Amino acid sequence: MKRLLVILTAAPLLLQAEPTAVLGKIGEIEITTSELRETLAGLERSQSAQLSRDPAALDQFARALLLQRLVLKQAVDQKWDQEPAVIAKLVRARETALTESFLESVSAPPAGYPTEAELKDAYEKNQSALQVPKSYHLAQIFLAADRPGPDGLEAVKKQLKTKHANFAAIARTTSDDAATAANGGVIGWLTEAQIQPEIRARLPKLTLGAVSEPIRLADGWHILKVLDIREAHTPTLDQLRSQLSTRLRDERARANRQEFLAKLLKDQPLAINEIELSKVSQTTVK
Repeated sequence: MKRLLVILTAAPLLLQAEPTAVLGKIGEIEITTSELRETLAGLERSQSAQLSRDPAALDQFARALLLQRLVLKQAVDQKWDQEPAVIAKLVRARETALTESFLESVSAPPAGYPTEAELKDAYEKNQSALQVPKSYHLAQIFLAADRPGPDGLEAVKKQLKTKHANFAAIARTTSDDAATAANGGVIGWLTEAQIQPEIRARLPKLTLGAVSEPIRLADGWHILKVLDIREAHTPTLDQLRSQLSTRLRDERARANRQEFLAKLLKDQPLAINEIELSKVSQTTVK
């Protein structure tokens, strides 16, 4: 009988537990909070930050880590790491990891970068690119084109026209989109560009809280409710400070890396014996 993968399901609290506390286990294998922190620290900063902000993604990452360790144990138990071909792969993986880690170190911007002045300058120069487009917070009732039974379009329209009709309740019981139906029909925030043209064209005519007439698309009927609207706007520097700082540091790191590699190649020119390379290519093809 397969052993159950056990992990704390309170994802927002995953990294708030004691560092040595058992965060999750699979069979006899455990990972602690501190081990997960160390693993996250070894990722690229953008990936680590994204996982820290997204409890569901962090939960999945922790589960994948546990499963990976279970597979690793199986491999080690079977002495798979002693196979000649595997040893060669491990050597190459070590070289790649060591090289990448070193390049990240020599490319890292100074701790104080960007300064406040540099942040303000970048903000002023990129305001048009930083603009957030107009977006809508929408809910929907979706009726599939091949919907069977008597609870079709007319029946749903009749429910919506009753006094004190509850859109969310109707969506839960009638919508054919299971993902949104479970949440009372709520789709979430969408920018204009993310909305299908046939639907986008109807939205300017709807006031806040209004319900649209059924909109026919290839997959079926969509009845929409506008929950909220955000006009296009440019966030303030304070709102973008962390995001903009991360972007500037990443850009500087990439530039530093290219400069470092260019200097290496200038000081120690690279040469390839094309004749020998062609021999390797021919051998590989065979």
